[in-house]
Amino acid sequence: MDFLEAKEIQVGLAVAAVVVVATAAYFYSTKKSKVGSIDPENFRDFKLVKKTQLSHNVAKFKFALPTPTSVLGLPIGQHISCRGKDSQGEEVIKPYTPTTLDTDVGYFELVIKMYPQGRMSHHFREMREGDYLSVRGPKGRFRYQPGQVRAFGMLAGGSGITPMFQVARAILENPKDKTQVHLIYANVTYDDILLKEEIDGLTANYPGRFHVYYVLNQPPEEWTGGVGFVSKEMIQAHCPAPASDIKILRCGPPPMNKAMARHLDSLGYSSEMQFQF
Repeated sequence: MDFLEAKEIQVGLAVAAVVVVATAAYFYSTKKSKVGSIDPENFRDFKLVKKTQLSHNVAKFKFALPTPTSVLGLPIGQHISCRGKDSQGEEVIKPYTPTTLDTDVGYFELVIKMYPQGRMSHHFREMREGDYLSVRGPKGRFRYQPGQVRAFGMLAGGSGITPMFQVARAILENPKDKTQVHLIYANVTYDDILLKEEIDGLTANYPGRFHVYYVLNQPPEEWTGGVGFVSKEMIQAHCPAPASDIKILRCGPPPMNKAMARHLDSLGYSSEMQFQF
């Protein structure tokens, strides 16, 4: 009897060991499969597989990752550095934030506004499907964690919408994250609004959690949004009030960033409540 009991104990221990090893192997393989495709120190090349012109100076660039199940490996709130050549053939490096997340496997996308005199804009304007883009990352001081704050206020101008869109998508598409998002997005004309279809989609899909207020300096007729520049009154009306559990993010042209900082300071938002991309 003692022999049988000892044998059962040995079998039980062996089974337990197999389960532990199998479980460890599973988590290791899962973790391993989620290793990102970018390197913070070295540039890596990614193939442009699709270029979609969205307007006369805006295009969406889709780049393939190494395998169909690869992820970029970019923490929410961070960006990548892209390397190219300007019109004089000189090297230029500029930060960009993808509009895709790591839930979008096998590829990543950049929505780029190409300015006439922009050095990196020239590189993207000249890119054709089949070309390669050199990328390094992740970069950035901001890293989002679910439940980090009760609500975000976001002040974006022009192409400064891309980090806001990235953070908003990550929050809203996580069913366990109840964070509220309030976006004020400023542009010169209606045609300058980037990702409008995607932003309006978030509004429709997440009513009560995502709020957007568009502001135009030169609005069309029958415009119902804000007019002019983003004001203190607009921030008061469309962003969460100052509190220890909220944060205001801002990203836009330097003059706008400075003006928003002044507005926020005067409205009582402490430095801990503000972050500039």
